[in-house]
Amino acid sequence: MENVKVILWGLGAMGGGIGRMLAKKKGVDIVGAIDIGGKLGKSMYDVIPDIVKGDRQDVTVGTPEEVIRPGAADIVVVCTNSFTKDVYDKLVFVMERGMNVITSAEEMAYPKAKEPELTKKLDECAKKNGVSVMGTGINPGLIMDLLVVLWTAACEEVNHITSRRVNSLSPFGPAVMEEQGIGISVEEFDRKKADGTMAGHVGFAESTMMICDALGWKWESFGQDMEPIITDVDRKSPYGFAAKGSVAGVAMKGWVDVDGERKLDMEHPQQIEPERAGICTGDYVVMDSVPPVNMSNTPEIDGGIGTMAMIMNCIPHCINAEPGVITMLDIPVPHAIMGDFRDLIKADKKLV
Repeated sequence: MENVKVILWGLGAMGGGIGRMLAKKKGVDIVGAIDIGGKLGKSMYDVIPDIVKGDRQDVTVGTPEEVIRPGAADIVVVCTNSFTKDVYDKLVFVMERGMNVITSAEEMAYPKAKEPELTKKLDECAKKNGVSVMGTGINPGLIMDLLVVLWTAACEEVNHITSRRVNSLSPFGPAVMEEQGIGISVEEFDRKKADGTMAGHVGFAESTMMICDALGWKWESFGQDMEPIITDVDRKSPYGFAAKGSVAGVAMKGWVDVDGERKLDMEHPQQIEPERAGICTGDYVVMDSVPPVNMSNTPEIDGGIGTMAMIMNCIPHCINAEPGVITMLDIPVPHAIMGDFRDLIKADKKLV
């Protein structure tokens, strides 16, 4: 069997990191890379820091039109945007050329929550071209949604769920720094929050709808709010800087009421370099349930490595899935791939 062939669209913090991971794995080849600006025309192995080429063939960074050609790969990994509307054209471009696609775009983890019409169009495009499209990552995709759903499998009754993630934004790239308002003033944060341009964490709608759909709760009365995390010391991460007195992150809260009763609470304070403020990171799930659940994991599962690994480890599941828009609820339980990628591809899924 041929190796699984992957194209990387976006070679920043996430896309480049996925490339580094894939280069260490068996039964998978990176056959194409797409980016913009000064990266064009260069070797992918010169663009991605610390990637090990070994005896692999060189890959030249190109444009979408140069790289995304019918039959070029089994799947394309798109790491460029957070919102479904922003990544939509890229996903369609890939699918119309007969390739599966998996993306780090947060809203694509459960796209019908915010973009039901675009989700319908993506589903139609995927089915027309016989391919699958999905989004995943550490959050949304695992920690505050799929992990919660898995815990409920041990419960006879679930009355209320609190999902809390205290994490570091330091591993993430410029797009996340901008979405979280890293380095801006409190006044600018308040202004952007008031006019709806302060993104904060992208994913509460997607995570809560995923949980509700899994449990059979009707997703209604969804709400969320945010407050700035103001630093009292200078903080610097690889892609962000927050001077003393500026915004170092966002404290997010989300909630869902079902039949007039609060059923879900989401708490997500995230910031760059939290240790500079004495903050201990962690992931927590607390359920008023039968039996009760009280899960605590500290420090947090690393958001950067976790997002890259989730996407990488879901590549075979995306290839194996039936055509259409798929989510974490539609695939087998994801897991680390320590063997050969080819061993996880179904016999009826012919690789290019």
